[in-house]
Amino acid sequence: MARPRLLPDPVGLKFMKLEAPPDWDAEFGFSGPLELEIGSGAGGHALEYCRRHPEVRYVGFEWRKKYARDTQARGEKMGLKNLRVIEADARAIVPRIFASGSLAVVHLQFPDPWWKRSHFKRAIIQPEFARLLLDRLAPGGRFDLRTDVEDRGVGMLSVLEEAGFVNPLGRGVFHPYDPEEVPSTRERRYLQSGEPVYRGRLIKPA
Repeated sequence: MARPRLLPDPVGLKFMKLEAPPDWDAEFGFSGPLELEIGSGAGGHALEYCRRHPEVRYVGFEWRKKYARDTQARGEKMGLKNLRVIEADARAIVPRIFASGSLAVVHLQFPDPWWKRSHFKRAIIQPEFARLLLDRLAPGGRFDLRTDVEDRGVGMLSVLEEAGFVNPLGRGVFHPYDPEEVPSTRERRYLQSGEPVYRGRLIKPA
């Protein structure tokens, strides 16, 4: 895949300025499940997921400008009407633009593991943010987690379960690979090489 170039125009600026959730029906031009991806990276998962699921309204956050802008531009080139990308830290914006119970799915794939213990506090899944994401999900909504670092996966499952998410397979248990899943750009490499990916599919109780 060609490395993305830094396109000139920021994406998602209007969402960053909001103090309350927008009218998502008006924004997308149709109603349907609203899904959030935290850290869309190079956009492989977001683009293919939106192509396969045109009924879904998909909002992806990516703080790295070149990836955020490239993903939005590629989505527009593909004719995807159901994708919005915001180049910002999700922790700052998600609390304002999504109402309680409004999300059907939260996707988090291969977050930065923050190897140094002193940097653990920078990890995206902290107790307070986990509780906020649980609130923003509708009852029965799903949290889709994937990582290539087992101990970070164990830690994130623990935080999410303590926040109130339910693991259908039992506390701390990873989910098996499902060939119907849409892999991210990074995960495709692991599927080819056979390297392990640790998956969690947690549910907000009804």
